Amino acid sequence: MNRINILDDNTANKIAAGEVVERPFSVVKELIENSIDAKAKNIIVEIYEGGQQSIKITDDGIGVHPEDIKIAFMPHATSKISDIEDVFTINTMGFRGEALPSIASVSNTVFKSRTAEFEYGKEISILGGNLEYIKDTGCNVGSSIEVNNLFFNVPARKKFLKSPQRESALITDIVTRLALAHNRISFKLFNNGKNLVTTYASENMMDTIRFIYDKNTCENVINFEEHGDVLSVYGFIGTAELSRGSRNNQSVFVNKRYIKSKLITTAIETAFKSFLMINKFPFFIVFLDIYPEMIDVNVHPTKSEIKFKDERVIFKAVFDVVHKALRDSRINSFKEVQDDFIDVLEKKAEEEKLLQEKIEILEMPIDLKFENSPLNYKVLESSVDSVFEKKIELTTPTQTQSLERKLPSLRVVGQFHNTYIIAEAKEELFLIDQHAAHEKILFEKYRNQIKNMQVMSQLLIIPTVMELSPEDFSTYIENKELFTSTGFGIEVFGDETITIREVPIILGKPDLKNLFLNIIDNLKNMGTGLTVDVKYHKIATIACKAAIKGNDPLSQVEMVRLLEDLSYIEDPFNCPHGRPTIIKMSVNELEKKFKRIQ
Repeated sequence: MNRINILDDNTANKIAAGEVVERPFSVVKELIENSIDAKAKNIIVEIYEGGQQSIKITDDGIGVHPEDIKIAFMPHATSKISDIEDVFTINTMGFRGEALPSIASVSNTVFKSRTAEFEYGKEISILGGNLEYIKDTGCNVGSSIEVNNLFFNVPARKKFLKSPQRESALITDIVTRLALAHNRISFKLFNNGKNLVTTYASENMMDTIRFIYDKNTCENVINFEEHGDVLSVYGFIGTAELSRGSRNNQSVFVNKRYIKSKLITTAIETAFKSFLMINKFPFFIVFLDIYPEMIDVNVHPTKSEIKFKDERVIFKAVFDVVHKALRDSRINSFKEVQDDFIDVLEKKAEEEKLLQEKIEILEMPIDLKFENSPLNYKVLESSVDSVFEKKIELTTPTQTQSLERKLPSLRVVGQFHNTYIIAEAKEELFLIDQHAAHEKILFEKYRNQIKNMQVMSQLLIIPTVMELSPEDFSTYIENKELFTSTGFGIEVFGDETITIREVPIILGKPDLKNLFLNIIDNLKNMGTGLTVDVKYHKIATIACKAAIKGNDPLSQVEMVRLLEDLSYIEDPFNCPHGRPTIIKMSVNELEKKFKRIQ
C-alpha cells in the first residue's frame, strides 16, 4: 500500500515551475511584468540561444529593499497583495509570488537590485533552488536578473524546447505585445547581441505600433474607443489589407494585462464577418479597462486567462464598438471613392473639352469612336486568347494514352454565367465548375511534380523582397527545405528579410507576397509533428489559386481542352478543398423535374 508523502520544497518548486515556466518566453514574460510593476521606464531584455543559454533583464524601476532580496525568492512571497481579498482588486501584473522561486529552482539565477535610498545594492545567486550567496554590490537604481542554463536540472522539460530560432520568435512576440500595452515604457530586445526590438516611450500608442509593425500597418488601422461607467473598450482594428490566415496579429489586453480570450476574439471576429474574406483573420489591438472586482485574474498560474463577471455585457460592448468603427470606416471610404470618382469624371470632361477645341482648330475630320473598329476588336480577342492559352495547357495524346480515363467523352454544349461548363454524354447532362475543375488539374500536376522532384521554376525579372516578422521568419527557416523542394528559390537577405528569386512555373503570375504569407500561416496553423507529405499537400492546395476563375469567358476550344485534362487526372470529382467539380443529371431526372414522368 502506497503511503502519503510530503514533498520537499525543492521538488514542490520544480513542479510549480512546470506550471509557471513553460519555456524561455514564460520567464521573459514574468520578469518583464515584475519590471512593469516596479514602475520601470526602460526595460532591456538580452537573450542568448533563444533564451535557453541565458536571459538577462535590466530595468530602472524602484528596486527591491536589501532586506527583501532573499525573501523575494521564497514561495508565495510578494509585495503585491497581503490577503485573499486583495486578489479581487488587483492592479498589478503579478501577485501570486510564484515566478521568482519557480524560475530559480530550474536555472542558475543571479539577481541584483538597489533602491534610491541606498548607495549600494544587493546581489543574490541561486543554483537549482539552492542559495549560493548574498553580497553587497555596486549597481544602478533598479533591478537586473540573469537566468542561465534554463532547465539544466529538468532534462525532461528541456528536451521539449523548440529550436533557438523558434524560442527567440516566441520571446520577440511576447516583448512586442507587452510593449503595445505599455507605450510609455521603452523596450529593447537583443538576441545573441543583435537588436530585434526597440520601442521608445511615447504618449501616442500609434508611435509604438509603428516601431513594432511598419508604416503600412499604421496606414491601415482604424482607431476606436467607447467609454462607460464600468467598462472602456478602445484600440485599433486593421482593414482587409492586414488580414492574415492565422490569428498571430491579434492582441487582447484587460487592464493592460495581455490575455487569451475566446470570448473577446469571437466578439471581434463576429463584428468583422461581413467585412472580410472567408478563412481570413483580422488584425486588432484591443484594450479593455474594467473595475478589478468585475474580473477574476486568479484562474491560471500564467495569468493569461481571466474570468468576467458578466460575459454577455463584455461580448456586446466589444462587438458594438468594433462593428460601429468598421461601419463608419466603410461609409467614409465610400465617400472618398465617390469623391475620387467625381474628380476623375471632371478631369476626363476637361480633357475631352480641350481635345475638342484642338480638333476644331485643326478642322480635321477625326472619328473618335475607334474603340468599336474591327481592327481593335481583333486585337482584344487575340490578347484574351493568349491569356487563356497560358492558363489551360493542351494535353497531347501521348500524355493521356497511358492514363486511365475517369470521365466519359463529353460534348461541350456551352458556358453558363461564364462560370459553369455545360456538357453532355449519352443520356446525361453535366455541369462543371470551371474554377474547381482547373484548380484540381493544377493541384494534381503540381503535387506530382513535387513527389517526383520535377518542379519547373521560373526566374523573376524583379526579385520580391519581404521583411518578415520574427515568428514568420522562424517558420520559414524551419521549413526552408520544404520551399526549395516545391520550386521556390529564396535567399536570406538580412535580418528577418528574404528575397524570392524563383517561383514554380505552374503558379503563373501570383500575388507572391500574399501567397508566401498564406503558406507560412498554414504551416504555423498545422503545428509540428506533421509529415512532409501533408505539408506538400497543403502548399499544393494553396498554390492552385492560379486556376481560371468564375466569370472568366472561355472559348469552345478551351472548354474542350479543360474537360479532356480533367478526364485523366486521379480524382476529377472533387476540388482540393473537397467541393464537387461536377454535377450530373440523367434524362430521367430531368423529365421528373419537368413533370414529364412520375
